[in-house]
Amino acid sequence: MLGSAFPVSTAARGQESRVHTLAGSASQAAIAIARQTGASVVILDPALARRAVPALNARIPAAEAVRRLARAAGGRVVATGPAAWRIEPVAGPARPPRAAPQVLVAPREIAGAPIIVLSSKRELALGDLPAQVAILEPEELEAGGIGGTEKITRQLPTVASTHLGSGRNKLFIRGIADSSFTGPTQATVGQYLGDMRLTYNAPDPDLRLTDMARVEVLEGPQGTLYGAGSLGGIIRLVPNAPDVGDVTGSAALGGSFTRHGEPGLDGSAMLNLPLVEGRVGLRASLDAQHLGGYIDKPRIEGRNVNGSDILGGRVALRLEPAPDWSVTLMALGQRTDNADSQYADREGSGLENGADVAERADADYAMGQLVVAGRLGAIRLRSTTGLVRQTLRENFDATPQGGPPRLFTQANRTRMVAHETRLWQSERGGFGWVAGVSFTHNETRLNRTLTSFALRAIPAGVRNVVDEGTLYGEASLRLAAPLVATAGARITHSRLGGGGEDIRPEIQLAHAAMDIAARRSFTTVLPSAALNLTLAPEASLFLRYQEGFRPGGLAIESEYVRRFRDDHTQTFEVGARHGQRGRGAFDFALSLSYTRWQDIQADFIDASGLPSTANIGDGRIWTASASGGLRLARGLRAEAGISWNRSKVDEPALPLMLLATRSRQVPNIAHLAARVAMSWDHELRGDIRLKAQGWASYVGRSRLGVGPELGAPQGDYLDTGALLRVGTERLGVTLGITNIADVRGNRFALGTPFGTGREQVTPLRPRTLRIGLDTAF
Repeated sequence: MLGSAFPVSTAARGQESRVHTLAGSASQAAIAIARQTGASVVILDPALARRAVPALNARIPAAEAVRRLARAAGGRVVATGPAAWRIEPVAGPARPPRAAPQVLVAPREIAGAPIIVLSSKRELALGDLPAQVAILEPEELEAGGIGGTEKITRQLPTVASTHLGSGRNKLFIRGIADSSFTGPTQATVGQYLGDMRLTYNAPDPDLRLTDMARVEVLEGPQGTLYGAGSLGGIIRLVPNAPDVGDVTGSAALGGSFTRHGEPGLDGSAMLNLPLVEGRVGLRASLDAQHLGGYIDKPRIEGRNVNGSDILGGRVALRLEPAPDWSVTLMALGQRTDNADSQYADREGSGLENGADVAERADADYAMGQLVVAGRLGAIRLRSTTGLVRQTLRENFDATPQGGPPRLFTQANRTRMVAHETRLWQSERGGFGWVAGVSFTHNETRLNRTLTSFALRAIPAGVRNVVDEGTLYGEASLRLAAPLVATAGARITHSRLGGGGEDIRPEIQLAHAAMDIAARRSFTTVLPSAALNLTLAPEASLFLRYQEGFRPGGLAIESEYVRRFRDDHTQTFEVGARHGQRGRGAFDFALSLSYTRWQDIQADFIDASGLPSTANIGDGRIWTASASGGLRLARGLRAEAGISWNRSKVDEPALPLMLLATRSRQVPNIAHLAARVAMSWDHELRGDIRLKAQGWASYVGRSRLGVGPELGAPQGDYLDTGALLRVGTERLGVTLGITNIADVRGNRFALGTPFGTGREQVTPLRPRTLRIGLDTAF
């Protein structure tokens, strides 16, 4: 974001305000001025927005504050409306910033105006948010070439993922996990692109994180603002908006070499074009990636069979018909082809798979969304409407021991329509609020086939339909200068339906007798409350209570379709925070939470050997996390993070849970995850810089799933990597290496539910070296 806008009550009347900004970039100062005066301040030129400006501390009108900022940055002010200004470069050579200090540290270490958390849905500053949030900046997402969700899990130990393959995985935050399978349960993590939900009860589409303004991760249940499917938290991707005032572009190309495997190639490009100067802009990006395989299948004479090809793109058209109003139309799509599975047999070299068939998986994702945003006096408005189409087709080896080759195919097709409109007002007189309405329609079909030679059987499938209508609101009141109380609630009315597919006639009669496909409705109320205490300008404490839920649905067990109930979480959390991640001399964030989880939805292996879903009982989860950073010297910084989880299903509902006490741990979350990293930013000559970073991540033990068949341990491995870039902001060369120690490990995934006796493992990608080139204009 290169500018900001806030209610204009004070600024429109020309009244003086206390304006206090710290030395930093022009964009950070613009955000601070906008928040403190109620003005709209926009800087569209990226180079101008990055210029260093001195601190400002005075009681002056908003117009004078903006004028001083423009003069310090070497730009000029253009009035765009009442109390609304745009700062743009001056014609000809830009004047040097007046009294601007030399920047002695890396850009991410500049202390500036408060970070605005967009996921708060009312533009709260980070220090005012009573929750734990991590913000990943563009340089963290783009370092080392294009990538997807692994860019997030590598940075944050509180975020975990399964490893079935791109487009097939599930994400978990803070120990709230259900299983490794792609089934009918809704995700425990809400994923969003802007304000639009990416998925409902489908896997992570693993979108390429190219041309993103940031990624925000809110930890813990977010039921009040985000509703169903946010038990563990949310991940919000914030793409760069089209710039209506300047032509910009970027491109990157890289090649990788994997030990024991085949080479890879990746490339990305972005172009921004103003179609009508100051009014209409178009922004498009394109990504292509080939990930070389490294697992062999000797029985079918296959080498490096598990390669993946990913092709995706995004295009956005933005219209600014009037000051403070915009209309954005966005479309994106991504296709992922996984040539084979990611798992191997425990016996042997660790990179061989004894399956007799190819286990291909294809994932397709498409989204379109329309966003209208503006301001009605002191109130902001944002309305988002979107369509999603997602398809995943997976093949599994179902060959019986000593029998002929047999292939099991599962197809998961999802269609979703979603809408949200919200109004909000930033804090005025100690009071701020947000209120909104939303509607979601989601339909998922899960169909399966079993093929052996010329024989083809069609096991039972299932269709789930969910309609949700929601009204929500949240408000904050400043009880004292440093103390803010927040309360909110969400009321959701859900209608569930669906039924079995490809059901044998005799079983259909049983289903009819049980009325299994009948529609049912229920209403859920999700309250929340929090206190936030500011101890110092950059330090705060918070207490928080939040609830979350997932609706029930229909699942297949053997040849029958049956219901599973909705589940519900209640979380109490206490946390502390100092500074902003990656900025300033020192920062840290601490959190301790307790979650009570009722009617946990999870997957298990049924009597026919296939995955099924049920409510396994009630459980509890304790989570403690800590992260922080320290500037050791000029340009040299250290970071560390750790997440500790203890979970137990203490009131099991399934007989299989009663048989094995050791399996009562909530699946797929390690007891311990930790990360340490070092980064160095050094000026070589002029604007040529050397940037280096290295990291090590440890993932502790967990269990694959529920019950004796899935009780085997996984995890307990160390992953490492390093990255070096030399160049300017416009042109650079990168050298990166991952899995430096060439660790095999066993990541979180079940290769095939039919081969649990084969002792499967999912190894890390072997040591991989990447060389890349990036450019921007």
